[in-house]
Amino acid sequence: MTDPVAVTGLGLVTPAGEDADATWDGVCRGAGTASRDPAPAGLPVDFSCRVPLSRDALDRRVGRTAWRMSRNAVLAVLAAREAVHDAGLDPRTWDGERVAVVIGCGMGAGAEREEQAGRLRELGADMVSALTVPQIIPNMAAGEVSIDLGARGPGLAPATACASGATAVAVARDLLVSGRCDVAVAGATEAAVTPLTVAGFWRAGTLSRRTGEPTGASRPFAADRDGFVLAEGAGVVVLERTGDAAARGARVRARLVGCGSTSDAHHPTAPAPDARGAEAALRTALADAGLSPRDVDHVNAHGTSTPLGDAAEAALITRVLPHRPSVTAPKGVLGHSLGAAGAVEAALTVLTLQHGTVPPVANLDTPAPGFDIDCVTEEPRRQDVRTAVSHSFGFGGHNVVLVLAKA
Repeated sequence: MTDPVAVTGLGLVTPAGEDADATWDGVCRGAGTASRDPAPAGLPVDFSCRVPLSRDALDRRVGRTAWRMSRNAVLAVLAAREAVHDAGLDPRTWDGERVAVVIGCGMGAGAEREEQAGRLRELGADMVSALTVPQIIPNMAAGEVSIDLGARGPGLAPATACASGATAVAVARDLLVSGRCDVAVAGATEAAVTPLTVAGFWRAGTLSRRTGEPTGASRPFAADRDGFVLAEGAGVVVLERTGDAAARGARVRARLVGCGSTSDAHHPTAPAPDARGAEAALRTALADAGLSPRDVDHVNAHGTSTPLGDAAEAALITRVLPHRPSVTAPKGVLGHSLGAAGAVEAALTVLTLQHGTVPPVANLDTPAPGFDIDCVTEEPRRQDVRTAVSHSFGFGGHNVVLVLAKA
């Protein structure tokens, strides 16, 4: 059993809102945020879930350094600033050498990459931006957060596809427990709604094709689900050792008590149909927390709205957690923000623990036959959740489960 760490702050920038409070309100309303998007206009799928702020508005919030950043880095900086402020920490006074930054990213800066590739083809090398490489490399969001906060401790950028955000939180926990840092700013970001990404996921058969009803397209665990909705966003949490948080009188939102990570070793994109790798991650996380499956009150599901993924996850929950804890799946509202999703959902799980409220799964009108799981639908459910798990699964067979407990 690993010592728990405290979650003392969180920040969110998502399609449901420009900060954590707005995102929480939007997720609790339970309405999908997908809409027509000019980026993939003309493609077979022409909608997505976007952060409700223009690039100019995002840049104004970041300030004078925004000109050099990709969109995914801007989102990460804003979420990290909110999380640090929420934790009651001041980067001007902390010991930056004891602050770690772990910000995951699944795809990197897709829009900037495609724009500069077009410039190269059409205008030649002289017209390619000198910022191309520092903008598109996937670690740069972590780098820009470190620069912005003056954090000079360990700096890492996990890339485990759609599990990247959860991986970042787990790695940050390990850095704290090992004594490598005193504060960890951890999460993930993604801004990959581009023509190439949309076309690639469409060809892979993973996107919803409900072009006539974008807001209802993301339907986790529904009988008529047909794929996910591509999204963007960022989520960041601040982690500290519980003793350190108590010593400075910090408000503790929740405790991170266990982490588990495994690989399917099965297929590049398809989940293992028996979900044995995901099950091992869940059982490992619970063992790490010193808990049994029956201790789990709530599941924040990966719930992408894909036929294969949801079926495997529902079977996993039924097999390991037969006492039917409440289940939610934020992607019904937010879409699938790929690498950022695990961090966004970890933050939302913290808010569920803190508020005693489970948000509903959007668009879940008719659960799929055979899914014996207790999905919350239509409206938020009041529940005294003391222990919750957050699932994150990614291409390549990455499985990460976080166990969070009420403070």
